[in-house]
Amino acid sequence: MGCAGSTPAKGDGNVKKIRKPKPWKHPQPITKSQLVQMREEFWDTAPHYGGRKEIWDALRAAAEADLTLAQVIVDSAGVIVQSADLTVCYDERGAKYELPKYVLSEPTNLIRES
Repeated sequence: MGCAGSTPAKGDGNVKKIRKPKPWKHPQPITKSQLVQMREEFWDTAPHYGGRKEIWDALRAAAEADLTLAQVIVDSAGVIVQSADLTVCYDERGAKYELPKYVLSEPTNLIRES
């Protein structure tokens, strides 16, 4: 009988299936090279705002991977995913990691360089 009243095992509540962020638009159209530069600047400075470097490294690897690999990376690193699109995550110590959409996907108004 009894599944209706059962509760998940401890730790099961932290696993959230990640997905691509919703389409978004940058305030002004940018090129791919500008987007890459913004991403590099974010990843270079992110560890200085707190949290652990190895978690930042795992989040970067996940952000740059396909969804299946990204899920494995965050699960292996012990990242607690608050927002399924990875914009808000926590580590096991409770430190918060916020990722801007531009490191997770391309804007809808990206200028394609020829």
